[in-house]
Amino acid sequence: MTTTHAPARPIGKAAVGALGALAVATGALESVVTPTLPLLQRELDMSPAEGALLSIVLLVTGALITPIAGTLGDRYGGKRVVVRLMAVVCAGGLVSALAPNLPVLLLGQVLQGAMVGALPLSFILVRAHLPAGESKVAIGVVSGLFVGGAMAGTLAAGPVAEGLSRHWMFALPTFAVIGATVLVHRLMPHDRPRRPDGTGIDWPGLVLLSGTLVTLMLVLGLGSDLVTQPLVLLGLVVLLAAFGTGWVAVERRAASPMVDLRMLARPAVGKSCVLTFLICVGTSAATYLVPQLFAVPADTYGFGASATAIGFFLLPGALAASLAGPISGIGVRRLGSRAVVTAGVLLMAVGLLGLAAAHTEIWHLVVGKALVALANGLCVTAMVTRTATSVDLGDTGIATGLVLVTRVIGFAVGVQVTGAILTAGTPAGSKIPAESAFVAGFVLAAAVTALSLLVVRTMSKGVKE
Repeated sequence: MTTTHAPARPIGKAAVGALGALAVATGALESVVTPTLPLLQRELDMSPAEGALLSIVLLVTGALITPIAGTLGDRYGGKRVVVRLMAVVCAGGLVSALAPNLPVLLLGQVLQGAMVGALPLSFILVRAHLPAGESKVAIGVVSGLFVGGAMAGTLAAGPVAEGLSRHWMFALPTFAVIGATVLVHRLMPHDRPRRPDGTGIDWPGLVLLSGTLVTLMLVLGLGSDLVTQPLVLLGLVVLLAAFGTGWVAVERRAASPMVDLRMLARPAVGKSCVLTFLICVGTSAATYLVPQLFAVPADTYGFGASATAIGFFLLPGALAASLAGPISGIGVRRLGSRAVVTAGVLLMAVGLLGLAAAHTEIWHLVVGKALVALANGLCVTAMVTRTATSVDLGDTGIATGLVLVTRVIGFAVGVQVTGAILTAGTPAGSKIPAESAFVAGFVLAAAVTALSLLVVRTMSKGVKE
């Protein structure tokens, strides 16, 4: 039996600001590992494989949590779910802050992965309480503030970890998440549930999707090491196919699927997912390879940068990404999603090819990374906005959740592939990849990004299809 709620009432700037503060805080907490991964590897005696696992476990967890969070937000109301989800995130941040070893830190990162589900919930709240025109801009602002928080986390993580300790690197943004969650709870009015609550969570779908993602990461991460063990590699590929096929079959038959694959049949949603995947695979190359290039010893072809210096060098890119959200929201409103995405794809391809051709000076990497970050922000925000405003209000969480899951998977796949390229390009007995491996990674990413133009050509000019 569905509970009856009063209609959602309009919200003011304070409530939108609370959502923005939450986006900043969660973005900061999400981003602290990237510039400090070498430091964490040293302090926790981690192998490169364990470091790669640490860098993606939050994303994989987020890919699993996001569709559930969106579905529950549509079913029970966005505010009710986002507050509970943030409680899990806060617990994860505290576990990461107190972690004495890698297994405990991995547990903290798994719990923190729940933060990825906050974005579709924020979109549910914005669409429930604001007119259509204002909601487009607000979605862009919230998305941009999340990236802005990531900028702050990237910049501050190194100095905090080196000046205080790695524990405070996790603790400080966690305290900010706690404060922002309290503000959302106090300032954001309850929104009306859009779906009946008589059905439960699709646990079989969750288990099968978990198996699919974990097996995919194993295949991508261990593929180069398993070349000499073809039977093991073949077994993993068969297991991946079994998990993926089983998941699709379960989701198509489930009364209340975790991910409503029927949404993919809608042109606006399906095309947005394909574009988001391709764009994020391209983006991940710069996200992963540029910090690695900064850290390569200065007596070779790198710069020998510390965690603090890497965070500083990444700041312009993070700033560009934070500006991309609002710019994209306004651009979609005035020019249409296709124009914004086309500009973003072209800009990203130029940035990636530029990094492949010129990376001998620090400013080469800074400018190239900034171009890619700006382009990614333009494209992903346009895709999310386009999807959120092209479906019924009650389907907002599910549709945007699909796009955000695709974003996470695309990024994780891209990181693993570029990591494999560096591994394959590392000479025997050396810990430093050949420079040609970085060039190959950037060129491959540019080619994948350019492929997305084939999909962009089929998009309608406006938001709706």
